[in-house]
Amino acid sequence: MKKQFFKNHIQYYTPHHFIYYPVVMTLLAFSLYFIFTSEDKLIWTFISAVFIVLFFLAFMLRQHYALTLQNRIVRLELRYRYFSLTGKRLENFEQRLKDDQLFALRFAPDDELIALVEKTLFENLSGTEIKKAIKNWKGDYNRV
Repeated sequence: MKKQFFKNHIQYYTPHHFIYYPVVMTLLAFSLYFIFTSEDKLIWTFISAVFIVLFFLAFMLRQHYALTLQNRIVRLELRYRYFSLTGKRLENFEQRLKDDQLFALRFAPDDELIALVEKTLFENLSGTEIKKAIKNWKGDYNRV
């Protein structure tokens, strides 16, 4: 696995992003074409609506389930790491951190985490600013 850092940390799932979505979009394009060129406009409108719903549902369900679980795991990991390093509970001030800040902090190695948490609390760094401030990126290679 190649080393992960800010510019290459986005991950794609080939069957979903490069097979399912293009196939559904192609079928949708054909069905939309047939709405305007066929005499059976009603049936092709219905078929197009079905493809739109399939596309939307697949996208929303995949995102919702995976990201909800991943977000919970990232929070637990950060709580554990912070407690292991400091002996203090992250939950005592976790509500002061936004989601994007918490999720960016997961990329910080142990030796940078405490300082970045403190800097984030005092300077209200954005998630992107936190990621850019990390010197030794801790890759997350098991993301959804």
